[in-house]
Amino acid sequence: MANGPWTDEENDLIVADYFAMLAEDLAGQRYSKAEHRRALMPRLQNRSEASIEFKHRNISAVLMGLGEVWLPGYRPAVNIQRTLEDAVGRWLARYPDWLLRPLDESRAGVAGLQETASLWVGPPPTLSNRPPPKQLERLLGIARRFDAAGRDERNRALGRAGEVLALSHERAVLASVGRDDLARAVRWVSQEEGDGAGYDIASFTPAGENRLLEVKTTRGWDRTPFYISRNELAVSEARREEWRLLRLWNFSREPKAFELVPPLDAHVCLMPAVFQARFR
Repeated sequence: MANGPWTDEENDLIVADYFAMLAEDLAGQRYSKAEHRRALMPRLQNRSEASIEFKHRNISAVLMGLGEVWLPGYRPAVNIQRTLEDAVGRWLARYPDWLLRPLDESRAGVAGLQETASLWVGPPPTLSNRPPPKQLERLLGIARRFDAAGRDERNRALGRAGEVLALSHERAVLASVGRDDLARAVRWVSQEEGDGAGYDIASFTPAGENRLLEVKTTRGWDRTPFYISRNELAVSEARREEWRLLRLWNFSREPKAFELVPPLDAHVCLMPAVFQARFR
């Protein structure tokens, strides 16, 4: 069996095979990982099934860093060669619509959650009992390289679907505690007035206090980076008691959420991403 470095050709073949399985999985189609591995083996340089399976796990880790979904059963293995990241980049450059593809809201769980209060809302990763992954910086490096935050920000279908789910969840929570009056008053501000308010949804606590929600949505894991505007930060500081950042994650499979309470820099590292250039 070959035990040398994987060539670009081999990496391109296994990345294409991985995305073929992922497309079948997201479409709800049945597929066999073992059959895919066996079909791939003759096209590689005598790689074993075990090495192919581990390389699939490496691809899962690249997608995890990218803030995307990965294949169930291929737990991310983060000791990734840069050449494999390059191969994923080549595949995405060839099929750029993959990252901005229209969102199937029924598979994202939106349809099933719109009339219920069953959206899982847990603690943010900075306050959970789970330690960060040992190779967190490696994953965040992949996120920066592929601009995972920018990709989510540009995906209007994803952002809209997240706001629809958050809006429905807020109304359902209020209705479940007998506050139908408040549920009817919840407003989708970004839809009605545009993005200038510094939050997307104007909701309420069961006691009638304001809840101003800025919704950030990703298909990826809970630590996927996100963009936040200068205006959103300003509103979060000016209205600390009311403003919350609602982070929706794992959106393509089973949407989950957590809230960040200002000040945001208690939870995340805020890094300048865009500068305005003015002529002298």
